[in-house]
Amino acid sequence: MTPEPINAPFVSRSFGGFPPSGAGQRIGLYGGSFNPAHEGHRHVSLIALTRLRLDVIWWLVTPGNPLKETGALPPLAERMAVAARIARHPRLVVSGVEAKLGTRYSADLVRQLHARLADRRFVWIMGSDNLAGFHNWDRWPAIAGTIPIAVVNRPGWLAAPLNAPMAQALRERRVAEMAAIRLADYRAPAWIHLTAPRSSAASTTLRPALPA
Repeated sequence: MTPEPINAPFVSRSFGGFPPSGAGQRIGLYGGSFNPAHEGHRHVSLIALTRLRLDVIWWLVTPGNPLKETGALPPLAERMAVAARIARHPRLVVSGVEAKLGTRYSADLVRQLHARLADRRFVWIMGSDNLAGFHNWDRWPAIAGTIPIAVVNRPGWLAAPLNAPMAQALRERRVAEMAAIRLADYRAPAWIHLTAPRSSAASTTLRPALPA
């Protein structure tokens, strides 16, 4: 066996199914097509990892986003490999479990995770740009009613936590930012908005730069 070079770049672990976890672990769920994964995803993840005192965050790379065109979507394995290189953190783990489970919508994925791993404490993570359109997700109230949600601010979407339909519908369930470390212990629905230095990286601006 050839030893790995000492200066080899760190790559996050990647799993086709459920990543290893234990009872009582605080696990962030960060879903998306990751087309491609970028530093903005990592930036949001590291903020959530620290502020929410999570044990690990799973990057849930979807087979395809139902709200987006998927005809030109690169293969799942390719997107997972790029995500693992971008994440490059021992507590950011890449997973293709949605394809393994055969789920298409986040509501179904969350339901299955909650049923199969009921003794874990999950938190759904999203950027404020996704919060603005969260009300268009299939059965979004079911997601919000199953696990707490953490929203990390993104450039150009600072008003989303105030104006988004979900934020309006669940305004009484918003958790104060100073209580972020306890979010995983809250009974859903519960959500928080985390303010922090922002990253402007986005998949839509990086996609044309990728080699054909």
